[in-house]
Amino acid sequence: MSMTLALQRAIQATPERTATVFHQRRQSFRTFGDRVARTAGVLQTLGMQPGDRVGLLGVNSDRWLEALMGVWWAGGVLNPVNTRWSVAEIVYSLDDCDTGILLVDDHFLHRVEGICASAKRPPRIVHVGDGPTSEGMLSLQALVAGGAPVDDASRAASDLACILYTGGTTGFPKGVVHSHGTLWSIGIQRLAQTPMPGDSIALHVAPLFHMGGIGRALVQFIAGQTHVLATGFDAREVLQTIERERVTDLLLVPTMLQALITHPEFDCFDLSSLKRMVYGASPIGESVLERALALLPDVEFTHSYGMTELGNATSNPPQNHGVQGRASGLSRSAGRATFGVAVKVVDETGQELPRGEVGELIACGPNLMLGYWNKPAETARALRNGWLYTGDGARMDAGGNVFIVDRLKDMIVSGGENVYSAEVENVIARHPAVQACAVIAVPDARWGEAVHAVVVPKPGGQLDDAALLAHCRSLIAGYKCPKSFEFRAELPLSAAGKVVKRALREPHWAGQSRKVS
Repeated sequence: MSMTLALQRAIQATPERTATVFHQRRQSFRTFGDRVARTAGVLQTLGMQPGDRVGLLGVNSDRWLEALMGVWWAGGVLNPVNTRWSVAEIVYSLDDCDTGILLVDDHFLHRVEGICASAKRPPRIVHVGDGPTSEGMLSLQALVAGGAPVDDASRAASDLACILYTGGTTGFPKGVVHSHGTLWSIGIQRLAQTPMPGDSIALHVAPLFHMGGIGRALVQFIAGQTHVLATGFDAREVLQTIERERVTDLLLVPTMLQALITHPEFDCFDLSSLKRMVYGASPIGESVLERALALLPDVEFTHSYGMTELGNATSNPPQNHGVQGRASGLSRSAGRATFGVAVKVVDETGQELPRGEVGELIACGPNLMLGYWNKPAETARALRNGWLYTGDGARMDAGGNVFIVDRLKDMIVSGGENVYSAEVENVIARHPAVQACAVIAVPDARWGEAVHAVVVPKPGGQLDDAALLAHCRSLIAGYKCPKSFEFRAELPLSAAGKVVKRALREPHWAGQSRKVS
């Protein structure tokens, strides 16, 4: 049950339907399938064996989707690289899962020298863009044009499909391992939860290296429907594209949705084609949701709650976004367990709690990850007796609706991106003038949550915001860097000597009904 079966079906059933639209370039499923089969042949010619990891560093494009399917068609495992990472973070992910081939688009050719200079085993670099290929690199477009298509490797459901890297509680990213079977479950569950009657045209603006983005792409492939791709999120470009391509389906994080509906030219575009809007990755402000519902009254809004480790766990359907749902408070919930998934709220011993009590949300289903790559201890903590422990504090009402109220794991969600405090703390602690530090989430009107660092300087050490920010930016992605700093003589400690982060958070979250934003 390989994900390539979805493409095979589309090629057979609707070969002339538009598969991808990228700027002015359009291609049918027949053409797309041929390029995928040729890409697979190129990868095999370069020495890729079944199960080998292939990295992909690039922005959203039709070539990205061709590479995605090409790796699977050839029998490989995709490592979609986070485009916002620093070179050091990229190299860590490549080294961690022994990625032998790295596909790089035009936007990231400047990163290649640094990657190859610091990787333990420098990957074979293949240029996948439309611009000129740098000296010493292979051109995938030239190789595809001159190569021959190969048969689908037809991987089994249990075979590995991708390793998606996310932040880690130990300060190092974790590779979330998904098989073809778990990805198929994620796609089918999303499609069942949010049906797409008639032809669907989905605009991909969420980055495809994220589970949210790649999950949306899987839905379109399974349904055999059209993908429209934008290299990134620009509110005006999204509005233009919806009008020009008659887009029906859109997935956004709340910060994107807010930027869209507050754009000064919002009323200048014909958005009547838009039928379904899915939002998620972080809680949404009530004022943002109310305004979006008022401006787009004919659009069905769905809130999806999930994570890299399982895709979706719960879904809040359009009916809960109506007048009655908003009046009852159900619009503020994360909805009920999505199809094929069971969820529970449990105490510290794993026992289910009575409805209304707050505990940790856990989930079970065929969509759960296989584990974290080469991290058995962290896998054992997250997966217990077939259940994934999400690290989110929640309560469940009598109707099975889940309300996320806190974050038990030390993680910050800023603009839909996960930031683990330990990773940022490790970087700050490497500054020679820092004695101790703690990183917490604070509410932020634009990003939902912002990274805030509380720092204790060494005696006589000279520290300021600018120096620490420059230090952080040299080692980690910009979205992980603190947006604000606070300097103290000491940190609050428990009797066991641990930092009491609750005491650091309390002033920032006072008066709020939940401790996530």
